[in-house]
Amino acid sequence: MKNENSMSKNRQQVLVRWLKLQSKCVQRWLIFAILLGLGSALIIVAQAWILAWLLQALIVDHTPSTRLTGEFSALAVSFLLRALVNYAREQVGFITGSILRRQIRAQVLNRLEFLGPAWISSKTAGSWSSMLIEQVEDLHVFYARYLPQIYLAVLVPLMILVVVFLINWAAGLILFLTAPLIPLFMALVGMGAAEANRRNFLALARLSGYFLDRLRGLETLRLFFRADIEKENIRNSTEEFRFRTMEVLRLAFLSSSVLEFFASISIAVAAVYFGFSYLDDLHFGSYSMGVTLFAGFMVLILAPEFFQPLRDLGTFYHAKAQAVGAAESLIEFLEHEANCLAARNETTIAGPVKLQASDLCVLTPDGITLAGPLNFSVDAGQRVAIVGTSGAGKSSLLSVLLGFLPYRGSLKINGNELRALSPTLWRERLSWVSQNPVLSATTVRDNILLGAPDADQSRLMQAVTDAYVAEFVDVLPEGLDSLVGEDASNLSVGQAQRIVLARALIRAPCLLLLDEPTASLDALSERLMRQALDSASRRQTTLLVTHQLQAITDFDIVWVMRDGKLMQQGGYTELVTRDGPLNELIDSRTKEL
Repeated sequence: MKNENSMSKNRQQVLVRWLKLQSKCVQRWLIFAILLGLGSALIIVAQAWILAWLLQALIVDHTPSTRLTGEFSALAVSFLLRALVNYAREQVGFITGSILRRQIRAQVLNRLEFLGPAWISSKTAGSWSSMLIEQVEDLHVFYARYLPQIYLAVLVPLMILVVVFLINWAAGLILFLTAPLIPLFMALVGMGAAEANRRNFLALARLSGYFLDRLRGLETLRLFFRADIEKENIRNSTEEFRFRTMEVLRLAFLSSSVLEFFASISIAVAAVYFGFSYLDDLHFGSYSMGVTLFAGFMVLILAPEFFQPLRDLGTFYHAKAQAVGAAESLIEFLEHEANCLAARNETTIAGPVKLQASDLCVLTPDGITLAGPLNFSVDAGQRVAIVGTSGAGKSSLLSVLLGFLPYRGSLKINGNELRALSPTLWRERLSWVSQNPVLSATTVRDNILLGAPDADQSRLMQAVTDAYVAEFVDVLPEGLDSLVGEDASNLSVGQAQRIVLARALIRAPCLLLLDEPTASLDALSERLMRQALDSASRRQTTLLVTHQLQAITDFDIVWVMRDGKLMQQGGYTELVTRDGPLNELIDSRTKEL
């Protein structure tokens, strides 16, 4: 148990170091926030001095209030100035937190882009949304308030302590002796807060993912009479999250209670000292004259302000625990395959693409083998058709070429190992068309230009013509500027697929990857897509995954895959003339028809 606690403490230290490391880009904003906090403390000291002077003048010296107009005006100005400084401090803190949140979200999104859809699909959409929204948002207070408050919790009490010692050394000694008790007990209570927050975030991620997945599949659950069972499961997950949240709140309230208790005790002791001094029972603490009303009011006004930075730190300490709990999963995700990232170089693949694989094993993000070992060689400009039953590993092979899946063995692009290439530069050299068209931009034109944003009008129209988009674009309300609608609702599947093909062709790729591009199309769209693909596939190295065997007859090479392995390689005419997996596949398709 002791070892587990030590490991947990060491892990928390690592997480805090990572959180502080992220703040380098906002160092100036943090310094500005600290300076504003010190400015506010100076104004508080001035307010206390003016207020104590006024009370001394009015109560003891019996000075007429008309002669104190300047002091009253100064007091009003100090209140206004303090409000402005505190407002500026809040704004600076908000800017600091906003910059850091944007930076960390950018890191997460960049890593998601690097890892690709295969890795993303290993977790539920609810988990990703929880990470990008709730967990990143919970870092805000850490940067906006906690980090500046660490310095203010030391500097402001020291400043006030110096002032109090100059007024009355006994009161200063009381504050000096009781102040360390607050951070000591606050730390003791807060030790388990980060671990409680970590468990709370895990429960929230599970609940978010579970609830979103069940919501999406609600109709299916109703059809199979599973709605009541899943409702009970959601209730149990919610109850677990409630329990974790209450655990965190208990620690937060306990920490605040401990802090307030010791602060109240210290102020009370100071008040008792001044009370007995005024009763002439205590005769120490002052330097020359006795304890004056000015000194007593000055110290008692400053005493709560002496502990206020520590109170604020205690309040934000809970935010630190929240940030540490949120940072764990963020760091785990951001550091995934960090070594692989470090090994990447900026080599650009130029000219036609040649592929060569030796003992290639395609892996899941968790390291499970999906396909392989595979051995093949594709010359520049060759057209390869990949066929096989569902689950044979065809799409997995395309995913590893896209850089979306890790692999063992060797996979070289023009003699360069794929894992050593920059994913961004490599993907600029290829195009991919899947069986599920995705149009993320608003208009037909913008969706095509996603493939090459800098393409001129002649290049755009050439892609429109090559992909047979021209066959239907003239009948759209605004031609190329027509809205595609949400999920391409204004277009047919065939029209959307041809737009995707135009997007792939406009970038003039060196490698074209086609994953069932004619699946689920009507007869006319399928015929036009085949014509477009036949022409497009001859311009560069092309790999086509398909179940439609009639579309592979004129390809240079046919690969037949089964159970993740290449069972046959060769020309179509050569393979159909002898017994083997291709003829078995043809026979099975014939029987199905």
